Amino acid sequence: MPKVERLSSHLARIYQAACLAEVEALKPGNVHIFADGHGMTVQDFMHSAEVSAPLIACPHLGLGERIFRSVEATRDAVGCNTNLGIILLCAPMIQAALLPQTATLMQRLLNVLQNTTQADAEFLFKAIQMANPAGLGQAEKHDVHQASDCTLLAAMQAAAHKDLIGLQYANGFGQIWQEGLPRYQAALARWERPAWAATSLYLYWLSHYPDSHIARKYGITVALKIQDEMRLHDQAFLALENPKHYFSRLLELDQSLKRRLINPGTSADLTVVTIFAHHCCHLLAR
Repeated sequence: MPKVERLSSHLARIYQAACLAEVEALKPGNVHIFADGHGMTVQDFMHSAEVSAPLIACPHLGLGERIFRSVEATRDAVGCNTNLGIILLCAPMIQAALLPQTATLMQRLLNVLQNTTQADAEFLFKAIQMANPAGLGQAEKHDVHQASDCTLLAAMQAAAHKDLIGLQYANGFGQIWQEGLPRYQAALARWERPAWAATSLYLYWLSHYPDSHIARKYGITVALKIQDEMRLHDQAFLALENPKHYFSRLLELDQSLKRRLINPGTSADLTVVTIFAHHCCHLLAR
């Protein structure tokens, strides 16, 4: 098997592993192995990861088409939007990982982002229309319901002030490298349990940033209120030597959020890409 094909296979495997690791973590308000929610099941997410993995890691696709084909495969398999945010975040990192290793992954990712095209944006717009995320609405600039008139990066930069995924494109995934990875790796070292490390990471995102999915659906005021609520849980969780002691409290919080129809989907997406970045760095260091 050619080297790039082997690398593609490994990237597909660790992408799927990151998706499954996130589902295995207790994430209040989101879908996880302890509770389905919001009309979606754990099996939907597992199947989505399985069918999107070979396409998101395909070595022969550009960034925009990589996103579109992955979203299309998911739509055809489960009929709902389970992983648009995950795909949007992981696709450019995979694109970077497939480039010749003449620079760090972070530097290659910046190169990928800076060299997106209008054709990439056209694929992006079609992917978002297909997934039809909750609260999408209309935009004054670079509306996804219209033909693309900019590069993919420019479209994401235009959304960065209100969307954490767009913000990652705009700042070179700064929050992932500088905040997410240290939090996840510290939790792994402390508890030696990937599921609890993922829960800790999810609580970090939810307590440090207003969740974009919540903000799109209910407005920024509600998103900020949930962020404030999560700060107390994040602090209490970190204070424990054994995270299992917070298990019942997390389940209560999960039920409370779901009764309120609150789904912190963007925080879950950021959790996946951080775990994927962790695995990707280890893979490329071999």
